[in-house]
Amino acid sequence: MPAQQRVIEELLAHEGRTYAQEAGIRLADTPQPLYRTLVLSCLLSARIRSSIAVATSRALADAGLRDARSMAQSGRQERVDALGRGGYRRYDERTATQLGEGAQLILDEWGGDLRRLRKQADGDLTALRRQLQRVPGLGPTGADIFLREVQAIWPEVAPYLDPKVVQGARRLGLPEDEAALSRLAEDKGPAAFAAALVRAALDKKMAEGYRRQAV
Repeated sequence: MPAQQRVIEELLAHEGRTYAQEAGIRLADTPQPLYRTLVLSCLLSARIRSSIAVATSRALADAGLRDARSMAQSGRQERVDALGRGGYRRYDERTATQLGEGAQLILDEWGGDLRRLRKQADGDLTALRRQLQRVPGLGPTGADIFLREVQAIWPEVAPYLDPKVVQGARRLGLPEDEAALSRLAEDKGPAAFAAALVRAALDKKMAEGYRRQAV
């Protein structure tokens, strides 16, 4: 078995899960899981450990803040408290404000349903990415995270290979060329494959370990 294939198989065996799965989101092309994934993407885009972002996503859901309407109707302190229970204390005040404003924007522009945003983009990935960045707290990094996560259910997005994915591939000794990496992703489940590569990008020691195992 070629070394690169061994790296991929080991990586996916241990890291082949999306961040939405970690957060307990059963991702489907319906309003609530799409919104929860958007919120998770906002949380993950800050300079904070992914484990805290995932825990905070769960805390917001446990508080009943699972869709744009419930988030928009919640009190700011309610959001701050939920963020704190998840461990998201460094950015809690700012993020609480952004979550409220973002939820209201999603209600006003797309009726709380991100499928309408997708329909507006009409297969244009650049337009989709640009529209996502209108949501407060969801900059270029957050838009990349969201698109990586939803590519399993929005096939026009796949394979979504942003710079963080490519960085992970580099650390693992995998092809950095988009076409070659896309071919590797084709039968692996693109969202899980991308998330695994991101974990390699974020953890150099882990990536080196997988690379050594394949030698």
